[in-house]
Amino acid sequence: MGRQLTAGWRVAGGLVAAGVAGLAYAHLETKLFTVRRATVPVLPAGQPDLRVLHVSDLHLTPSQGRKVAWVRSLAALEPHLVVNTGDNLAHRESLGPLLDALAPLLTTAPGAFVMGSNDYYAPVPKNPARYLKRDTRVRHTRPAELPSQDLADAMTAAGWKDLTNRRDAVEADGRLLSLVGVDDPHLDRDEFPAPSTDDALLRLGVTHAPYRRVLDRMHADGADVVLAGHTHGGQLRLPGYGALVTNCDIDRRRASGLHGWPGPRPDETGGRGSTWLHVSAGAGTSPYAPVRFACRPEATLLTFTAR
Repeated sequence: MGRQLTAGWRVAGGLVAAGVAGLAYAHLETKLFTVRRATVPVLPAGQPDLRVLHVSDLHLTPSQGRKVAWVRSLAALEPHLVVNTGDNLAHRESLGPLLDALAPLLTTAPGAFVMGSNDYYAPVPKNPARYLKRDTRVRHTRPAELPSQDLADAMTAAGWKDLTNRRDAVEADGRLLSLVGVDDPHLDRDEFPAPSTDDALLRLGVTHAPYRRVLDRMHADGADVVLAGHTHGGQLRLPGYGALVTNCDIDRRRASGLHGWPGPRPDETGGRGSTWLHVSAGAGTSPYAPVRFACRPEATLLTFTAR
């Protein structure tokens, strides 16, 4: 009996040690910033490549100097266009460090942006179990507001396009792109703009959270590519299974990376009528859940190439 108890305690101790080690690594992974690359064959034949940097979900706090330095380094990728899909802030005092992080991009590349819930409201502690729900949208009854308007003003002053429930156009590498965006669907702030016609080379949709209703509207609107964030790629992923949750109503398979909407995209047999969809796993976490597992913080350099 004594030997059985000793063996049981050894197993329990091993499980605790493995859990502690896993938690320590999950915290370390939040600092393992990476640049992912993907090629999107979406341009008309004969067009040269167009580099689009997709940045999302920085969730910056004032003490995250390593993240600031990494974001600043992204300008070395020399994108033709930067798209920021929101959730930049995680603290009331983050605006200065955030603008310092974005400064090289704001001053060297055209851009466009939408806001996420954590541009409007400060994060709050939550029960981690709530993230096992399919959709965890938050109702802010007494919100702690963040300087979202100051952030929007700074980005628009640099020439970036504010796509908050509106359309616009941008010239990237001498080529005209049509843009449409919505405010954060996770807060039910999305109002799709009225239809319009243009002679742009490419139609680009931008949203913070990839809710199905928004993706359907952008697809019906004729978007060639839609960029979104919000999911954190699941934040905690299991090898062989992938994301546990998406924090919205999109399926787990499309929690991050390049896909098609509404179908697979592309191959010779299917998905030809679909819109390209890129969901960024983002580069941050809530300060109250500073862990990632098998889901490194990221930005993505998308190369739009000829079909």
